[in-house]
Amino acid sequence: MILVRPDIAAGLFHDRIIKGTAMIKRLVIMLAVVGIIFGLVFGYGTFRSIMIGKFLATLSNPPQTVATVTAQTTPWQASLNAVGSLTAINGANISSEVSGIVDTINFKSGDTVAAGTLLASLRPNNDQAVLAQFKATANLDEITYRRDVKQLAADAVSQAQVDTDRATLASAQAQVQAQQAAMDEKQIKAPFAGTLGIRQVDIGQYLSAGTQIVTLQQLNPLFVDFYMPEQNLADISAGQAVHVTIDAFPHQNFTGTISAINSAVDETTRTVQVRATIQNDQLLLKPGMFATVSIDTGQPQNLITLPQTAITYNPYGDTVYVVTSGTGDDGKQVLTAKQQFVQIGDTRGDQIAITKGLNAGDVVVTAGQLKLHQGSLVTINNDTQMSDDPNPTPPNE
Repeated sequence: MILVRPDIAAGLFHDRIIKGTAMIKRLVIMLAVVGIIFGLVFGYGTFRSIMIGKFLATLSNPPQTVATVTAQTTPWQASLNAVGSLTAINGANISSEVSGIVDTINFKSGDTVAAGTLLASLRPNNDQAVLAQFKATANLDEITYRRDVKQLAADAVSQAQVDTDRATLASAQAQVQAQQAAMDEKQIKAPFAGTLGIRQVDIGQYLSAGTQIVTLQQLNPLFVDFYMPEQNLADISAGQAVHVTIDAFPHQNFTGTISAINSAVDETTRTVQVRATIQNDQLLLKPGMFATVSIDTGQPQNLITLPQTAITYNPYGDTVYVVTSGTGDDGKQVLTAKQQFVQIGDTRGDQIAITKGLNAGDVVVTAGQLKLHQGSLVTINNDTQMSDDPNPTPPNE
């Protein structure tokens, strides 16, 4: 057994206490430093979140500039539209039935002529001499026939001779008529009253049978031929009014009535041909012109209309943006865009009818929708307005 002196044992115990106290101080200092570091880290994170939130708050979407229109009720007449062509009621390319040399031309290009007017003639050559020969033969046969009829009464000739004379006379007269008809074919006349086109032949020119001399068109009234889908047959009938516009006269409206509807539907296109008659008192219209036809159907209505640019078309429904007024967080008045579903009807020109989803007086966005979403703040600038014309006439440039 080893015995330790008391003074040495006390010294060792004192050293251990000193060392333990130093170790505890270092541990406390280390824990304090770690706590400070963690506090700084978490404090920085909190501070950063607060600052980011404030920064993002300053980055809110600014108001978007849009153009608007106030929805209003306007008279609306439902109609069917089609395109067609103008056709003359009577129109023909005048030509000769026989060949020959042009002898006379009795018209000027663009003349208005009556039915039966002589337009041109072909050189007669020996036609008159041949006709005179046939007439002389017919006269002689007539004298012979009359003499034999008298002799038959006196039993001087047989009945067979008289019958032969009668047949000979009829043949001679037929030759006269045939020659006269051949001569008449060289006289080209207007088959109906109308307006002539541009002359296509000259005097002295040889014409083959069927060569066009001039065109003749009856210009008042005119036909308008167009096609309608078969599903619209129930909406059209003979006598129904039509409105026709022509590209050459965009500011004039020509009116007429449906005169005929084809008795069969085209099996390939499932359309039916319709013919209307319009007046052309001023002779402004020409056959062959392109025509746009509008047919009024049903009763007139009062519907809310908008420019077609106001509609956003989607597979799940058509929408518009309605601008509403409210108060912002700062107490100031703000304008907000609200997306709203609508039901659309027919269109006419730049307009479209709204059958459901809007009220008269609603302010609707017509331009700038692509920048908007539900609840977007907006400012209105109507310096440039979208076209809302039911009968637009865009320039051809």
